[in-house]
Amino acid sequence: MRTTGAKDAVSVLFIEDDDVIGRHVEAGLRSHGYAVTWMRTGGSGLAEAARLPIDVVLLDLGLPDVDGIDVARQLRDEHPDVLILILTARSEEIDVIVGLDAGADDYLVKPFSLSVLLARLRAHLRRRPPAPAAPDEPVRIGDLTVDIAARRCRLADREVELRPKEFELLAVLVRHPGEAVSRESLMAEVWDENWFGPTKTLDVTMSSLRRRLQTAASAAPASVALPVFTTLRGHGYRLDPPMPPEGN
Repeated sequence: MRTTGAKDAVSVLFIEDDDVIGRHVEAGLRSHGYAVTWMRTGGSGLAEAARLPIDVVLLDLGLPDVDGIDVARQLRDEHPDVLILILTARSEEIDVIVGLDAGADDYLVKPFSLSVLLARLRAHLRRRPPAPAAPDEPVRIGDLTVDIAARRCRLADREVELRPKEFELLAVLVRHPGEAVSRESLMAEVWDENWFGPTKTLDVTMSSLRRRLQTAASAAPASVALPVFTTLRGHGYRLDPPMPPEGN
């Protein structure tokens, strides 16, 4: 299950044994929103790549335990979709060729500026095809859990029965927590993309959805944190996190 929050960051595995370069690059990447795991040996880097989902590998060649070229080859064999950028002091043409032939996508010679590294990353990530859509996982906001694949809605530990259009309206909003969703988008996704009639039916369905969830919250044996359906006049709706208890 995923809990809503910040959008997923690009996951970077950084394999570098130099502490000065490591700290500089790690801090720079984190400040630009990347999720960084820094490992200092090739063996530990390969183990981490096997353990965690990784989008990008930044790989030094001069590692203390194994040559980075061998690490690049193994990474490419085991993780064919990962983006590999070699960062090294080896600047001869043959070194670049060997690195790229080993499976690297790019080759950056030390010393390099952080701005150039970030630009290279952005360029490669723009060109990569989007990952296939994962099946809908249950989404939890406060004490409300929505399982879109199973078409189930639970408030705390209790099932909430919703009509089909109420559930579909809720499903659209939980896919975009904290985002403004226009009336036109909601009508197209929940009813029909060619709907040209009045949108009053959206307001009626929203009122009914709110009422059912409020009724379920009132019937709960203990206080529950219910997300807020915010009306955006002239635009649409937004699903916001629960309001903090009074006095907090």
